[in-house]
Amino acid sequence: MEDKSEVLPVLKITEQGRNEVEDIVIREFPLTIFLNGKELVTLLCSPTNQRYLAVGFLVSEGLVSNKDDIKDIVVDNLKGVVQVQTSEGKEMATDVMFKRMITSGCGRGATFYNVADAQGKVKVESQITISADEVFNLVREFQHRSETFKATGGVHSAALCQANDILFCHEDIGRHNAIDKVFGECILNDVPTTDRIVVTSGRVSSEIVLKVNKRNIPILISKSAPTDQGVKLARDMGITLVGFVRGKKMNVYANEWRIANHD
Repeated sequence: MEDKSEVLPVLKITEQGRNEVEDIVIREFPLTIFLNGKELVTLLCSPTNQRYLAVGFLVSEGLVSNKDDIKDIVVDNLKGVVQVQTSEGKEMATDVMFKRMITSGCGRGATFYNVADAQGKVKVESQITISADEVFNLVREFQHRSETFKATGGVHSAALCQANDILFCHEDIGRHNAIDKVFGECILNDVPTTDRIVVTSGRVSSEIVLKVNKRNIPILISKSAPTDQGVKLARDMGITLVGFVRGKKMNVYANEWRIANHD
């Protein structure tokens, strides 16, 4: 189940003609999460690090608060099921399912909040800064880490970083899933996220900013574009949002004061 890709026959067409070849294709896997015995959601994902994905998703959605809330996690790779039991066996609020919406993510991800849920969120007050060169270096190293993307072109990546170091990365067909895997690892392994940085390959929409805000992360960097709601939320929540990092160019959309001129 840890294989991320599969070799399939394809017809390759070029100006020179047609050829039957084999190509490496990313795997897509349906993972169903059960919370206290009740089916919650099915995520389309890559078949790796499913424990991290389930925990990251539940915490990001506010359905579980922290590691102490989790009594047991059982992963059935054959059936594609993760069973999560909370310490108190608490029931999910009946209005949660009515808030469920399809996100803008790849693989039609699900979420249980909307932009209105941003009201009342705690603003990130971290005073850390990062230089432009450090941003460029992080993204360059980040791109080199994704062997699956190099082979297939079919995954997104996300990483937890310090200004001069990538701590760990995760990949998935969905950009939301990749970030949830990062946060799931942080939660289960007691890795702090305060004063840390998230780098992502994907588009930064409002729900991505909300995920990052919940982990009190001050800097969010992407190779891709943000949405208008993503920018507005980042500004309101005190998150420095950097997008379109390509080579030695980038756009800073929110809280630019954290991009310092370091010597």
